[in-house]
Amino acid sequence: MTDRTVNDKNRESLATLIGNLPGLVTNLIKAEIDQLKTKAAHLGSYAGKGAIFVVLALIFLFFAIGTLVAVGILALALILPAWLAALIVFVAFLLIAVVLALIGLSFFKKMGADPNPIESVKKDLRAVKGEGEYDRY
Repeated sequence: MTDRTVNDKNRESLATLIGNLPGLVTNLIKAEIDQLKTKAAHLGSYAGKGAIFVVLALIFLFFAIGTLVAVGILALALILPAWLAALIVFVAFLLIAVVLALIGLSFFKKMGADPNPIESVKKDLRAVKGEGEYDRY
């Protein structure tokens, strides 16, 4: 009789476990989603704080470069009039800006020179049909 009671309890616990399985899976999924939300909140917080410090560093870098330009003007002002030193530095920066803009424009022009994938597919279809120009091996 003892064996029967143990088997009945084992069957009941297995049935109970199978019955509880959907609830356990649901709870597991909810816990994983909550963990992902917490992780995303922490990542967002760290990214926001990091971005603030990077922006602050860039602001200080901007002023440091301005100070360096002023040093260059003052150094030239030792051998030239101050207005001429400032004008020379201005023209130098203007030339650098023009050269950089022309280099940037050349890259934009190269963007349009890349082959269009749609045209390549159309050319391949024409080649399969035996129409148009294509390479024969």
